[in-house]
Amino acid sequence: MKRTMELAAKSQLLQERLGGLGSLLVAYSGGADSAYLAYAAHQALGQRMLAVIADSPSLPRKELADALAFAHHHGIPVQSLKTGEMEDPAYARNDTERCFHCKSELFTRMEEERQRLGFQHLAYGMNLDDRGEFRPGQRAAETLGVLAPLAEAELCKAEIRTLARQAGLEIAEKPASACLSSRIEYGRRVTPENLAQVEQAEEALHALGFPQVRVRHHGQLARVEIAREDLPRALSLVVLDEMTTAVRGAGFLYVTLDMQGYRSGSMNDVLPVSALAGPRKTRAEKPL
Repeated sequence: MKRTMELAAKSQLLQERLGGLGSLLVAYSGGADSAYLAYAAHQALGQRMLAVIADSPSLPRKELADALAFAHHHGIPVQSLKTGEMEDPAYARNDTERCFHCKSELFTRMEEERQRLGFQHLAYGMNLDDRGEFRPGQRAAETLGVLAPLAEAELCKAEIRTLARQAGLEIAEKPASACLSSRIEYGRRVTPENLAQVEQAEEALHALGFPQVRVRHHGQLARVEIAREDLPRALSLVVLDEMTTAVRGAGFLYVTLDMQGYRSGSMNDVLPVSALAGPRKTRAEKPL
């Protein structure tokens, strides 16, 4: 009962915070967090909010279609925005700051849209749990003054899913997702071609009945992560052969199954602690 009351209080705080913003652009990816933020903002602000989704090669086409369908189904105003991070050499070289450059491009373009359309604020779907993870994109948000209403209301991922479930939203049970670039090993250039490889391989594995999948791109080698509860089914010669055929069909020469199963941010396992701590802010990175 106490936990239910605490969650209700957080939900009320979120609505009050959103309602007090006047008007808002929401960075929208279609994932559970940003989708719930867009839904809550629409409940609080009506047509004085707009969900903006970045349309780039790092977003799977199915994710884009699903995100647009969710917004349209719930009457949430939505707009696609072409972003140009692929043209940025700093992004394409794919070092530990890739996410910073990606989010800088997104939020800069959104700021231009905010000014053009006359909205008052920008927001994105960072939750309370995200503060403890290696996410350089958060620094880009801080630099450009992008708000994080879910975190401000002290909502964690599990609580956001509970609120989405209570609202009857189909994204409540949606598996975690991330941009396709996060599948490319650090130091390997991000290109439309290797992003398409990953997308094709993951779609093929989804078709085999594995809903939670990551295909990590290590050049000719694809390292496949699936949910641990699905590993027993995968560990048969028949299914392994099907998975190998599916992934090699996307252009990989070698396929390996990661025995730890799916885990968010596994590419960061190779990084030193100093890199995970992130670089210190420079003068240029301080909030505008």
